[in-house]
Amino acid sequence: MSGDGNKKQFWKRNAAKVPGSLIKAGQRPSPSTPGKPKKATTFQEFESITSDAWDVCDDDDELLAMAAQNLNIEVVMETANKVIANHSKLQERQKLDDPQRDDDLQEETAYDDEEDEEDEEGDLTSPEVSFAFPDSLDTEGRLVKSHSEARIGSPKDAAGEHAALYRQRSLPHRPVIPLVARMADQNTSGTPAMTEREASRLDKFKQLLAGPNTDLEELRKLSWSGIPRQVRPIAWKLLSGYLPANAERRENVLQRKRQEYFGFIQQYYDSRNDEHHQDTYRQIQIDIPRMSPESLVLQPKVTEIFERILFIWAIRHPASGYVQGINDLVTPFFVVYVFEYIEEEVENFDVSSLQEEALRNIEADSFWCMSKLLDGIQDNYTFAQPGIQRKVKALEELVSRIDESVHHHMQHYEVEYLQFAFRWMNNLLMRELPLRCTIRLWDTYQAEPEGFSHFHLYVCAAFLVRWRKEILEERDFQGLMILLQNLPTMHWGNEEVSVLLAEAYRLKFAFADAPNHYKR
Repeated sequence: MSGDGNKKQFWKRNAAKVPGSLIKAGQRPSPSTPGKPKKATTFQEFESITSDAWDVCDDDDELLAMAAQNLNIEVVMETANKVIANHSKLQERQKLDDPQRDDDLQEETAYDDEEDEEDEEGDLTSPEVSFAFPDSLDTEGRLVKSHSEARIGSPKDAAGEHAALYRQRSLPHRPVIPLVARMADQNTSGTPAMTEREASRLDKFKQLLAGPNTDLEELRKLSWSGIPRQVRPIAWKLLSGYLPANAERRENVLQRKRQEYFGFIQQYYDSRNDEHHQDTYRQIQIDIPRMSPESLVLQPKVTEIFERILFIWAIRHPASGYVQGINDLVTPFFVVYVFEYIEEEVENFDVSSLQEEALRNIEADSFWCMSKLLDGIQDNYTFAQPGIQRKVKALEELVSRIDESVHHHMQHYEVEYLQFAFRWMNNLLMRELPLRCTIRLWDTYQAEPEGFSHFHLYVCAAFLVRWRKEILEERDFQGLMILLQNLPTMHWGNEEVSVLLAEAYRLKFAFADAPNHYKR
């Protein structure tokens, strides 16, 4: 489909489903009654088939953490490229171990983290690379695009299955980590056996955090390549600025800030049904059931906690008030801080079984850390959303320079970046990635200077160009929009996030300090 007439007709049909629309409380129409998911034949239906996977995982590759402390462009290129080379070698080993895997798209093979162990003190060398990204991994480890095999469309629809299988078979095979294997990771479950490297990384974190004054720069260096689940709660609180580096002061700060938050509850929460606040509160109640994972947020106790957090934040930030999208940003903090008190997976855990004091602590800590995050990107949520507008424009310019084919293809079919990337900026890719990947991504965002506001731009650029093959195969406006709003990432894990971050890291140091260097 192309042309102004068809495009206008498409958006007229789907005006209520503009992706990532930034709508303040009281301005959005009430949602229609949800029905049975259908095949995604129109853009309006794409959300009904979205399925978010759910568990928390972690990355143990330290190479990028080493490079993150270096601003030398050659070191940056070599280090990021080595990450991709290790990734490519790992895939080759897997194929040798399981030669029958490519004959069966449904077979999933867990990989052994120990196989890609490299000497961190070794010589960091790699072949010369290009800033343009090809669409497959080559044997020399150059920076390339990889593809997921997750299906688009309802699994119950025969036509949808056929189309999805055809799409899968047209892509290079990628190993998909099964849920059982992901749960065996020391960062996603309570007490599985750890590899020697994982235990060593955990010891490094514990030694750093045990000192009287935590070296925050060293903590950022370690955290850039992922934080073990056991120490992630304390690490996030330190990296966000919620807790001080001085260990003796932390308990007093926690007690004071938690009491302050519940003082806000006593002061403001009873006003939620007042005439001038009821629209805000009603919008929060509408948005929470739409969050992911539903099995967690639909628990009555969790719903109550989220309603309080979001309402209090909105009352204390009248310049923006509550805006759709802010609700998603509570979830990663909430899940990580629940892990302080449990060893099992959160999705199927009854949060109400926790002691009241633990729930109060989780709620207050989630509120303050979400507030710290939003302090750095609040212009995303003020009137006219100037922050998001600037970032979407910057993304368009960046993609036009790193992949001209993708950029011109979307221009040809009249796809505006604002139509899909608004949500990427508004929700920090949370609607595009499984929550386990978001949590891993936020390890790096909190370790990276201006991670949520600046580095996120380069992650989005790397994320878009990753799907260049699928994008170039779509030949109409509607097909492109359905693809871009329902990208097949449900099986993503550490491997995919590591590659994405390596690409984003390279883009940042290639373009961030030389915005005009690659212009034609």
